[in-house]
Amino acid sequence: MDIPLLDLKAQYKSLRMEIEGKIREVMESQMFILGSEVEALERELADYSGVPFGVGVSSGSDALIISLMSLGVGPGDAVITSPFTFFATAGAIARIGAVPLFCDIDPVTYNLCPDRLEEVIEAEISANGADYIKAIIPIHLYGQCADMTRIMQIARKHELYVIEDACQAVGAEYPGESGVRKACGLGTMGTLSFFPSKNLGGAGDGGMVLTRDEDLAAKLKLLRVHGGHDRYYHDTLGGNFRLDAIQAAVLRIKLRHLDGWQRAKRENAARYDRLFEESGLTVQGRVKTPEPIYRSLGVENYHIYHQYVIEVDERDKLQAFLKEQGIASAVYYPLPLHLQKCFASLGYRIGDFPVSEEAAGKVLALPIYAELTPEQQETIVSAVSRYYKERH
Repeated sequence: MDIPLLDLKAQYKSLRMEIEGKIREVMESQMFILGSEVEALERELADYSGVPFGVGVSSGSDALIISLMSLGVGPGDAVITSPFTFFATAGAIARIGAVPLFCDIDPVTYNLCPDRLEEVIEAEISANGADYIKAIIPIHLYGQCADMTRIMQIARKHELYVIEDACQAVGAEYPGESGVRKACGLGTMGTLSFFPSKNLGGAGDGGMVLTRDEDLAAKLKLLRVHGGHDRYYHDTLGGNFRLDAIQAAVLRIKLRHLDGWQRAKRENAARYDRLFEESGLTVQGRVKTPEPIYRSLGVENYHIYHQYVIEVDERDKLQAFLKEQGIASAVYYPLPLHLQKCFASLGYRIGDFPVSEEAAGKVLALPIYAELTPEQQETIVSAVSRYYKERH
């Protein structure tokens, strides 16, 4: 039995007629960039996320870039983020001329560690002054929100902006100081990616910035069209960060099904947890399963499981064994950002962020898509169990 990491064809099959009909409407309109479909998606996704304003953009990466631009972050500034995330987070900081400052992660959630965050800020203030750091970008990695209560407390103390990187966490909920809120409604603004493999994935690239601040929303809309209110008249330097109408049309259809897909993923995650426990692998310490830390706090969408990530020894050997059995898996992420060649000039070394480095050597993502069957999950867990029995 071949089991893919993600089966987008199964998802598309159930929506094909509706999606193809909507695409035909857009084609017949010949209105491809921004327009009514994008405006409708912005309203619907902002409402879904519990914020007043949404600004559709060209990708999740560009959502991060334009967010930083809207806050005036640039050369001479520094932004703190995690070294254990997709490259785009730190890449966006560097691309606008700012300096990425890394902070180690929590070993349970893999999200930014508030204790380490405070240490990084104090050290940088001592070395470079209070005005050096401008923002924090916490990542809601794999679909579970970071500890936003403590992060926001630290940000307020030091007067820092907070841009939530929620590109893996659309709809994820967090029990904060003001009750349960969704990702993108917790910081200064939040970013989403509509890359096809995301829980809310389009038919190509796309992204969105969400915020409660009307002035920031207006500035974001200005920046995404080369900084111009009127054609050929430019108030500021922006870029081409526009969302296509076809992407918005597809995403509006998928948004109506998102909560159902999220529930199915949580059910699959719970089944994995049970199967791994019954196999003895978790008790033996062979497999560490994800820990949904908000599940017991009255939060319904406590984790959206963009990825179901286990932590194991002999990760690479296990992954090769699963591949031989026809079972796909993936490593998110094999090399922390502070050790990437392109960031060598920052001066970080092996050992600077030990939790991130250890995670990079042990994490393995298993199939978790909504259409995954119980039989497929049993096959996957059986294969993991067989690997350790045969080799130990």
